[in-house]
Amino acid sequence: MNSLGLAKHPNARASLRARIAAIVVALLSPFFASVSHAQQPPTDLQVKAAFLYKFGAFVTWTNPAPNDVFAICVLGRDPFGQTLDSTVKGGTIDGSTLVARRIESSQDASKCRIVFVSSSEESRLRPIIAELSKLPVLTVSDIPHFSDRGGMIEFVLENGRVRFDVNLASAEKSGMTLSSQLLKVASTVKRNESRD
Repeated sequence: MNSLGLAKHPNARASLRARIAAIVVALLSPFFASVSHAQQPPTDLQVKAAFLYKFGAFVTWTNPAPNDVFAICVLGRDPFGQTLDSTVKGGTIDGSTLVARRIESSQDASKCRIVFVSSSEESRLRPIIAELSKLPVLTVSDIPHFSDRGGMIEFVLENGRVRFDVNLASAEKSGMTLSSQLLKVASTVKRNESRD
């Protein structure tokens, strides 16, 4: 029996999967609507960019950086190119205009709300996480085991689809509250301190 007690109840398991799928679609529907004219399904990078945009609506910052913009920053080599810029263009969260920025070090993150840590920074991840944990920023990455190493949200691939794991303890330690709706669609929610 799994942790949800659904091993003997395939209908309940299917119902849970359907509810999770519905929430994920709701999270990403504005993005998918904007790319629906394309014949091809969105790429993994487009889905990750959409998630970065939508995460902001499901996080409450206790002491947010005092900005009139909501900056989603990329630390390190930018894998998104114009994809992130076009995804956030014209968007707002809590009345703040969304912008995409590129930063070169964790010291530049003080005006960011969300920081995507590029895989180019994996060798420096420990000091980066230590520095960012002092700031009111949501840390996201697709570096393997990012959420185990103190990062807050880690993109993972499940059955060829982009999903995410959440380190709730890291987010709460940095003064953020993650919506229960966001936690429901996470692949895994870690509620204890990270190992690093």
